[in-house]
Amino acid sequence: MDAVGPETYTFEEFVRLIAGSLRSRAKIIHLDPGLASVLLRIVGLGMQDVVLTRDEISGLMQNLLISNDAPTGRARFRDWLRENVDRLGVEYASELARHYRPS
Repeated sequence: MDAVGPETYTFEEFVRLIAGSLRSRAKIIHLDPGLASVLLRIVGLGMQDVVLTRDEISGLMQNLLISNDAPTGRARFRDWLRENVDRLGVEYASELARHYRPS
């Protein structure tokens, strides 16, 4: 069962919504997937983490973030974002440390 809704977003809409809520001045650009993958690997090396894999990039480009099922959720992401915006981006959470590296 997909956990979705009641709102749905494309990846770009999702990123822009978060950036806008954070009042980020970051520039959102579109890159060739191969170039994006190489640049993200370089960033990942510097962060000692995996930022986004080639498979994840492919999935996002295929809109796999969007469910075909009817919304099952009741909490709106916009509302959650508004309530939690002061907590976002305060601390970095490493995927590798969280899931693969011993504490």
